[in-house]
Amino acid sequence: MPDWFPIASESECPPGTSIERVVADRMVALVNVAGTYHALDGLCPHQGGPLGTGALCGTVLTCPWHGWQFDVVTGRHQISPTVRQTVYEVRVADGQIFVRLAATSDGGADAPASATEHSGRKPQA
Repeated sequence: MPDWFPIASESECPPGTSIERVVADRMVALVNVAGTYHALDGLCPHQGGPLGTGALCGTVLTCPWHGWQFDVVTGRHQISPTVRQTVYEVRVADGQIFVRLAATSDGGADAPASATEHSGRKPQA
């Protein structure tokens, strides 16, 4: 699976937080919403602000530079429906978080083959 890249360990992105990482020359914002990980293009389309360092409230991530807000599940801007960040598929294995950078033309990640295998959700004990 050449399009899956390690991005962080689970301990680096606890619930309710977001971090930024460079993965294969792309800035990626990694977000943990109540134990479910989401990844999206980490550069705000407004002026290139670092989305991964922004504030997270529920599923909304706010750019720290000028307050642009995006839903981390869909990548959609909260005000303008035509503005959308690319959303990447996430999976967790052995405490490591991986992101799949292959995206479809609509801005979303390719559909996962298995929701269990490719889910950003932590495995249930």
